[in-house]
Amino acid sequence: YGLYDYLRNSIQQLELAQRKAALIVPAFETLHYRLTFPRSKAEVLSMLDMGSLYTFRYHVWPKGHAPTDYAKWRTATVPYRVAWQPDFEPYVVVRRDCPKYDQRFVGFGWNKVSHIMELDAQEYELLVLPNAFMIHMPHAPSFDISKFRLSAGYRGCLQTLREEFHQDLSRRYGAAALKYLTAERSL
Repeated sequence: YGLYDYLRNSIQQLELAQRKAALIVPAFETLHYRLTFPRSKAEVLSMLDMGSLYTFRYHVWPKGHAPTDYAKWRTATVPYRVAWQPDFEPYVVVRRDCPKYDQRFVGFGWNKVSHIMELDAQEYELLVLPNAFMIHMPHAPSFDISKFRLSAGYRGCLQTLREEFHQDLSRRYGAAALKYLTAERSL
């Protein structure tokens, strides 16, 4: 509730028209098909403490959202900056002139990861909003994630696309892009 207005106000207050920044909307999830949607951060915190909400994908893919620093978000009252980390894939709000999603990554896998990597390569600030949140509701697995899980060929193709993406980053950003390749190899 109120997320749209909060985002608009944050964009104005943070003067996003004049800076390269990605506003991170912290993501949570529930395992319940029915949920009384929280109206405030205080309600989200209460639901987290009661176990009816969890940080997004913490039990499946914690790397994807851990850099959001949910412990800091709990008490934050102003936006705070976080650093890029491998496999970071937050939900973001960015200006229209930001880098587009890489069209190689359709279906399941690496669309948000590659986008955040490109934003970081272009030196975007990654700012977590202290009073924003979204909640992922449970649903049946998508056709594409099923293909990813069941097909070695699909996973192999995705790996090839990731390697091509890293090569393209190296060509565009030079030595600054080495941190992405180094991070990938250390995983």
